[in-house]
Amino acid sequence: MSHPFSLLVTPLRYACQRDFAQLSNVRDLKGVVLGAVAAGKGAGVEPKWLDALSKEAAQVDAPSLPERKAALLRVVGHLHEAGVPLPPELSRLVGAPVTAADSGPLFARPSAAAPPAAQAPRPEPARLEEDDDGFSAAEPKKPAAKGRKKAVGLTESKSEARLLSIAPRSGPLATPLRGLPWRINPRLLTALEKKGVKRAGDVLFLLPRCYEDRRKLRTIAQLIPGERGVALGVVRSAGDVPVRGGRRQFRAVIADATGSISVTYFQSGPWLKAKFPIGKRLVVSGELRASYTGRDMAHPEVEPADDLESSSIHFNRIVPIYPGFERHEQRAFRELAFKICESYADSLEEPLPAGLRDRLDVPGLAAALRGLHFPPDTAEVSELDRHLSPAHRRLAFDELFFLQLGMALKRQGIKADPGIAFDVSEPRVEKAKAALPFQLTDAQGRSLKAIARDMGKAEPMNRLLQGDVGSGKTAVAMASAALALQDGYQVAIMAPTEILAEQHQRTFSRILGAMGYQVDLFTAGGSAKQRRDARAALAEGRTHLAVGTHALLQEGVQFHRLGLVVIDEQHRFGVLQRQNLMQKGVRPDVLVMTATPIPRTLAMTLYGDLEVSIIDELPPGRTPVKTQVFFEKQRPKVYEAMRAELDKGHQCYVVYPLVEESEKIDLADATQGAETIRQLFPQHTVGLLHGRMKAEEKEQVMQQFRAGKSQILVCTTVVEVGVDVPNASVMAIESAERFGLSQLHQLRGRVGRGAAVSFCFLLAGYAKSKEASDRLEVMARSSDGFVIAEKDLELRGPGEFLGTRQSGIPELAVANLARDVDLLELAQQEARAIVDSDPRLDLPEHRTLVSALEERWEGRLALAHVG
Repeated sequence: MSHPFSLLVTPLRYACQRDFAQLSNVRDLKGVVLGAVAAGKGAGVEPKWLDALSKEAAQVDAPSLPERKAALLRVVGHLHEAGVPLPPELSRLVGAPVTAADSGPLFARPSAAAPPAAQAPRPEPARLEEDDDGFSAAEPKKPAAKGRKKAVGLTESKSEARLLSIAPRSGPLATPLRGLPWRINPRLLTALEKKGVKRAGDVLFLLPRCYEDRRKLRTIAQLIPGERGVALGVVRSAGDVPVRGGRRQFRAVIADATGSISVTYFQSGPWLKAKFPIGKRLVVSGELRASYTGRDMAHPEVEPADDLESSSIHFNRIVPIYPGFERHEQRAFRELAFKICESYADSLEEPLPAGLRDRLDVPGLAAALRGLHFPPDTAEVSELDRHLSPAHRRLAFDELFFLQLGMALKRQGIKADPGIAFDVSEPRVEKAKAALPFQLTDAQGRSLKAIARDMGKAEPMNRLLQGDVGSGKTAVAMASAALALQDGYQVAIMAPTEILAEQHQRTFSRILGAMGYQVDLFTAGGSAKQRRDARAALAEGRTHLAVGTHALLQEGVQFHRLGLVVIDEQHRFGVLQRQNLMQKGVRPDVLVMTATPIPRTLAMTLYGDLEVSIIDELPPGRTPVKTQVFFEKQRPKVYEAMRAELDKGHQCYVVYPLVEESEKIDLADATQGAETIRQLFPQHTVGLLHGRMKAEEKEQVMQQFRAGKSQILVCTTVVEVGVDVPNASVMAIESAERFGLSQLHQLRGRVGRGAAVSFCFLLAGYAKSKEASDRLEVMARSSDGFVIAEKDLELRGPGEFLGTRQSGIPELAVANLARDVDLLELAQQEARAIVDSDPRLDLPEHRTLVSALEERWEGRLALAHVG
């Protein structure tokens, strides 16, 4: 018979694995522990073990992760002493502290048996200097998309160069390409400069996109469509062929004893024909594709077969394929990269302290870069392609470590400044809570307690309040504001839209106004006299709480005694905008809120300088929203379901992705959609709401919908945030496949705010990718915002999920937040330990950290006081 405490082994195993990587996702461990205690009582377990576990039950769900880790380690120890059989991963934790080393080696040094990459044979210099293959007329390039941003952790497309932004700006690696001791083909040089590759170090830090295994040739029959391969054959025919539009392409046929393939170049010229003399034995490498002409390689790399026997970096090894180059440009750039690796890599300054490298068993930076450009024969190609090789992991750790080191310094700077020590005594907190017309949930209570604790300290609070749609963040913010107001300070609340600001102003006025506080609205609307009067009242202290949009940031808006800044939907505001508002007071406390569930890894990256509170339960009375996916031919079913809800006296939202019809984008639009809905539902009043309307018009439309005077609201995503109409029970979203998961979840959160069962109908158009279908399926399966956010991060990448435009942090080129969770946690742990022990990085062993931080953050640490 198993021990009754064995109930704890599986959840503990999950919570403790990979150095507690999943701990923040584990809920209600207290209930699990108490369940094991109850089982133990019934089975006659010794009282001392029951008492020991009962004492730990209160700590295993502590808000502080270090406290939770310590409690779990004690629980593991108690189980061991009580004779519970433990699996190896738990046994090794008995009596052990939580350290970085406990998680096991995250890196592996290059095998001693593997020949150093730098010892690969030298290419012939004449190739690099004279071979016109280095850069030639290419397929016409498509114009770059306007406004496109690079993004955190986002793996870039095949056509883009993934140039790390950390190439040294001094020393030998700062040598301009035009100043190198070798002549570089001028056309290749021009192409590199257009990509921003201008120095020797830039070449070293332009990393391969993928790799080809050229250690073994295949026969032509063995080549598989959709995969890269290398084969040897004889040129059977070659020449230009006409294509549509009056253009010409070059096509050659390569054959061996097992079959033949075509090789195609999307241009023509005598230089191409010279590469493919009839009867010549050539080695071709590239991706094979099946086409209407048969099996074909587009823009393959081509080498004379006699090169196979000579010393070459292009064959008989794992070969790097670089991003942003046509296939025929790869050879020349590869040779340049080899020369720079061999001549300059050893001059790299190692940024990580020796103690950290030894403790984590990290390969050196120079060795890692050599291993990325020219991997040893012992490397696994699949590991290299997935960026999971030890060399990739070293560079990913570098990026995350210096990101977290900068964040740790920002935290340190915030805590070092004097702030406001508010009176958060029990009577004040109880009075703030009593002002609310409802009782806080346990999660809201925990968040308010943490906020009050921060506000009571003589250092500025910098806290993120994160909660799912409808979890009650506004109530926590209101109680926090009441604490500041009771102490004689003013409060500023900034919202991203006028609709949400107006809603906050009504809510705060209704509740805090009853306590005698004046709440005023600051937006771009109203007359000039109204705006002047509001500013005067704020500057003189007659306005206690200012709710507004970007209008709060205007130069003429001055506070009498600003003590607390609350920023709602913080990712809608830029870092400098938040700093601007905070500078209107003397180091006010800052509470930033978001209803966009942010995956833990992304929160650690973007908000590593903030303390985080999570509201992870919904208030009573909220009903789950039933979500269904419909396709175009099922549209009548959606209208039928809407009609049924309208007949019950409920209201409906219909959301469109565009305001007006666009000739370029075939999406349904709100203005035409409103007309269609009016025709379909003639007995009901239909309102139209979008961001291009004037503030007065928007407020009038929303007021009519809130009052039930209109039953259907056709709108754009302007209703995504904060709009609260409890009688609305249907959210129909047109072209739902065009929205991100988190945005769909936000829109869905506008319904289900009353007691009635509510519905979200996702109408998918005809053009759907697998990714879009996957997103809609996730929405139909889950209502948990954090589950949805994790999937969104996985599907779209961090840059699409929440880009760096407003984050004020360096971009990541190697690290991937959805993949490198363990590296991120380790990086944060190590960075904070260094800053705790050496807050100014004054120790000699930290000298390289300072210079590396300056290069990677490029002055952005000056924003250390921004939440």
